[in-house]
Amino acid sequence: MKTALITHADCLDHITPPGHPEQVARLDHILHALADLELNRVAAPLAADDDVLRCHPQSHLDAIRDACPDAGTVQIDGDTHMSPGSVQAAYRAVGGAVRAVDMVMDGSAQNVFVAGRPPGHHAETETPMGFCLFGNVAIAAKHALDYHGLDRVAVVDFDVHHGNGTQDLLWAERRALTITSQQMPLWPGSGRADETGAYDNVVNVPLPPDSDGAIMRQKYQDIVFPRLRAFQPQLLLISAGFDAHADDPLAQLNWDEDDFAWITQHLCEIADEFCQGRVVSVLEGGYDLAALARSAKAHVQELIKAAS
Repeated sequence: MKTALITHADCLDHITPPGHPEQVARLDHILHALADLELNRVAAPLAADDDVLRCHPQSHLDAIRDACPDAGTVQIDGDTHMSPGSVQAAYRAVGGAVRAVDMVMDGSAQNVFVAGRPPGHHAETETPMGFCLFGNVAIAAKHALDYHGLDRVAVVDFDVHHGNGTQDLLWAERRALTITSQQMPLWPGSGRADETGAYDNVVNVPLPPDSDGAIMRQKYQDIVFPRLRAFQPQLLLISAGFDAHADDPLAQLNWDEDDFAWITQHLCEIADEFCQGRVVSVLEGGYDLAALARSAKAHVQELIKAAS
């Protein structure tokens, strides 16, 4: 077994207006950075409607399809846009996350990085927002629980923006532990430490603006890693956003590539303890193209080390 990379060219067909931070070039830069790594490269399948319906109602699917334009781009909320290829891309992003779960569960991969777009962790039950249409990671978690029959799945989200969508979709899912670290204050404004889920199954770790990787590492050692170990997950999912990097234009945290590698290493060690090393990482944010590429590569290199 080794590390798999799941992606699809359809994810390049989700077009946003010129100057939009969630741009096609993000995926191009990541794939170029990973080109020389030894990875099992797998094409993301299209998700089935039943996959998406694990977290979203039919009305949400219908609204997304109805909003998709025949040409150009359309704005569906303050910062979320769609183009003619967006629905297909979104179904590849969900399908890639679901396929990744299947691969680590059937032993065809030790861990997987899913490089898809649009991202997913801001999409709430019936609300696309924050560049996101469907809750990719939350859907993958529900697939692991319902299809594979797991009892405990953990999600760790280290994107600089709070994963309000994942929190919403898994709020009342007692079988899932959702842990997010995020800059506060910052859009979308959620993610306070007192938001703890219906069953004490949500852990929020706010980080102050201008704080660095040393502060993050202490918070993870004091809060995140102990909660994960107490939960003893059978599968670990990562919402891998790289916009906490010091060079990112949309936030004010000061992490570097070594910080993303450090988080990944420690999460893989916990996965080795409790879930046979099974880790599925799904791309979220990161908007400085060079920093995104370097950080994603550092992240995937740690996954490769863990699988070797």
